[in-house]
Amino acid sequence: MSQDKFLGEALNYKPDSIIQSVISQFLERGELGLNKYGTTLDRTDLSVLEYLQHAKEEAMDLALYLEKTIQMLKGKK
Repeated sequence: MSQDKFLGEALNYKPDSIIQSVISQFLERGELGLNKYGTTLDRTDLSVLEYLQHAKEEAMDLALYLEKTIQMLKGKK
Protein backbone atom coordinates (compact mmCIF):
# COMPACT_ATOMS: atom_id res chain seq x y z
CA MET A 1 0.00 0.00 0.00
CA SER A 2 1.42 3.38 -0.92
CA GLN A 3 1.99 5.92 1.82
CA ASP A 4 -0.48 8.35 0.21
CA LYS A 5 -3.18 5.68 0.14
CA PHE A 6 -2.35 4.78 3.75
CA LEU A 7 -2.69 8.40 4.82
CA GLY A 8 -5.95 8.83 2.97
CA GLU A 9 -7.46 5.78 4.65
CA ALA A 10 -6.08 6.51 8.12
CA LEU A 11 -7.21 10.14 8.33
CA ASN A 12 -10.50 11.90 7.77
CA TYR A 13 -8.75 14.80 6.04
CA LYS A 14 -5.84 15.40 3.70
CA PRO A 15 -2.93 16.60 5.83
CA ASP A 16 -0.69 19.40 4.62
CA SER A 17 2.66 18.67 3.03
CA ILE A 18 4.62 19.11 6.27
CA ILE A 19 2.51 16.57 8.14
CA GLN A 20 2.71 14.21 5.17
CA SER A 21 6.49 14.56 5.14
CA VAL A 22 6.82 13.79 8.86
CA ILE A 23 4.50 10.79 8.63
CA SER A 24 6.44 9.47 5.64
CA GLN A 25 9.68 9.88 7.56
CA PHE A 26 8.25 7.99 10.55
CA LEU A 27 7.15 5.15 8.28
CA GLU A 28 10.56 5.01 6.57
CA ARG A 29 12.34 5.10 9.93
CA GLY A 30 10.17 2.26 11.21
CA GLU A 31 11.03 0.17 8.18
CA LEU A 32 14.72 1.02 8.53
CA GLY A 33 14.65 -0.02 12.20
CA LEU A 34 12.92 -3.28 11.38
CA ASN A 35 15.50 -4.06 8.70
CA LYS A 36 18.44 -3.02 10.90
CA TYR A 37 17.37 -4.53 14.23
CA GLY A 38 14.88 -7.19 13.15
CA THR A 39 12.22 -5.91 15.54
CA THR A 40 9.83 -3.03 16.21
CA LEU A 41 8.99 -0.98 19.28
CA ASP A 42 6.31 -3.57 20.02
CA ARG A 43 9.16 -5.67 21.41
CA THR A 44 8.93 -6.69 25.05
CA ASP A 45 12.55 -7.59 25.84
CA LEU A 46 13.61 -4.13 27.09
CA SER A 47 12.83 -2.68 30.47
CA VAL A 48 11.50 0.81 31.07
CA LEU A 49 14.99 1.84 32.20
CA GLU A 50 16.49 0.49 28.98
CA TYR A 51 13.97 2.46 26.91
CA LEU A 52 14.78 5.57 28.93
CA GLN A 53 18.51 5.02 28.37
CA HIS A 54 17.94 4.76 24.61
CA ALA A 55 15.85 7.94 24.67
CA LYS A 56 18.51 9.78 26.69
CA GLU A 57 21.20 8.77 24.20
CA GLU A 58 19.04 9.99 21.31
CA ALA A 59 18.46 13.29 23.13
CA MET A 60 22.21 13.66 23.66
CA ASP A 61 22.76 13.16 19.92
CA LEU A 62 20.11 15.81 19.25
CA ALA A 63 21.96 18.28 21.50
CA LEU A 64 25.14 17.68 19.51
CA TYR A 65 23.39 18.22 16.18
CA LEU A 66 21.77 21.40 17.49
CA GLU A 67 25.09 22.76 18.75
CA LYS A 68 26.79 21.97 15.44
CA THR A 69 24.11 23.74 13.40
CA ILE A 70 24.13 26.74 15.77
CA GLN A 71 27.88 27.05 15.31
CA MET A 72 27.49 26.73 11.53
CA LEU A 73 24.90 29.51 11.51
CA LYS A 74 27.23 31.69 13.57
CA GLY A 75 29.95 31.17 10.97
CA LYS A 76 32.05 28.76 12.97
CA LYS A 77 33.27 25.43 11.67
